[in-house]
Amino acid sequence: MGNVEQARFNMVEQQIRPWDVLDMRVLDLLGKVKRERFVPPGRQDLAFMDMEIPLGHGVSMWQPKMEARVLQALKLGRNEHVLEVGSGSGYLTALLSHLALHVTSVEIVPELHAFAEKNLAAHHINNVTLSLGDAAQGWPGSYDAIVLTGSVPVLPEAFQNSLKPGGRLFAIVGDAPVMNANLITSVAPGVVEKVTLFESCIDPLQNALQPKRFVFLTDFCSRL
Repeated sequence: MGNVEQARFNMVEQQIRPWDVLDMRVLDLLGKVKRERFVPPGRQDLAFMDMEIPLGHGVSMWQPKMEARVLQALKLGRNEHVLEVGSGSGYLTALLSHLALHVTSVEIVPELHAFAEKNLAAHHINNVTLSLGDAAQGWPGSYDAIVLTGSVPVLPEAFQNSLKPGGRLFAIVGDAPVMNANLITSVAPGVVEKVTLFESCIDPLQNALQPKRFVFLTDFCSRL
């Protein structure tokens, strides 16, 4: 137990604080929600490392510092409703649930949906609705905050349209190897402000909206 708590302390002091995460609500929460209990079996030794942890199905847990940075940026209130696209292991879901009134979390992979459900139930978290479905291009409802846990080449307008006034959307947008982590805020009906928080590169959401790609027409060009 002592080694686990020391590893958790080192994670906060060596990874998270140096990435300008100083919000005490967030830092305290990292000690309350035990990250090692949400990683896949047999990978507990990776729980506090500065790396993504593969969950299978083309999905990984974020680095601890990114989880903390996003929570800080969203500035969630206890009366707010959150949409999470991609439940994964349920760890970020659990963190969100401690800061908000209610979290709706949608997962497209049945095995991960079941894994998150099991993990959240074990922690007696009851202000989360877990749904099995495809939310890569939007999900019904209006929300104070939306988090996309996978990247998207282009951001569907449906997410911005689902924000309540003052609502915030976190999305990592672009193509590998460089993507931008954006915080988008609804400031008025049909008007948003975007701030780029940092560069990143993470696994894409399944069935993410694709941009129109340039296609070189070899046969057409050969006839010119």
